Amino acid sequence: MTFFSLKLKVEAYMSKLNMRTEKLSDAFKSPWIRSSLILGAVIVAVGLLAVLIFKFMNLGSHPLFSDVKAFVAGYGLMGIFLATILAGTVVPVGSPALVVAAASLGVHPFPLVIVATVGFTIGMVINYGLAYGLGRPYVLKKVGVEKLEEISAIWNRWGWIIYTIFGLIPVLPVEFLSLFCGLIKTRFSIFLILSFIPRLIVFMLLAYFGTQLGMWVGLI
Repeated sequence: MTFFSLKLKVEAYMSKLNMRTEKLSDAFKSPWIRSSLILGAVIVAVGLLAVLIFKFMNLGSHPLFSDVKAFVAGYGLMGIFLATILAGTVVPVGSPALVVAAASLGVHPFPLVIVATVGFTIGMVINYGLAYGLGRPYVLKKVGVEKLEEISAIWNRWGWIIYTIFGLIPVLPVEFLSLFCGLIKTRFSIFLILSFIPRLIVFMLLAYFGTQLGMWVGLI
């Protein structure tokens, strides 16, 4: 193989890779996905501002937070479990923020991550089961006609790849995709694995961040 032919093959491969990347980026141009990303960015910005104010005012040493920490230590895992089940459905609870908050208040990362991941996965399974059993009318009631058509188009192009990506990005509504998976009766074992593992990774990172944050602001 000459250098010239090798160069042509590399260029052809890179061209195909760029085309696939561009097509994947098209999946994020839907208004409901973009609005989720924007909302997530706003929440992160507000959260960072609140943390800076908290640190500047040295609120971590306030007696009130000692009581909060004691309460979270006693009931936090149960609360996280119930909240993440709801978050795994289409209820906007905000499980990533809850994991960060619980970790920053001293909840041990290991049980926190396991409980949050299991709870969220149960919520996703509930979505799957309801859509599987109740069919299209139920899903339409939850997501609407236009959004369902967009989800269908994205799924037909990317399938489990887009489901995994949504699971790895906390602000994206992977819950809607779980409804679609139940509607089209995807293979449950794959659905279960790809609901659990991406969110396990996300919650591990968030729990670590929350722990470091808690130490920085003086809560731990």
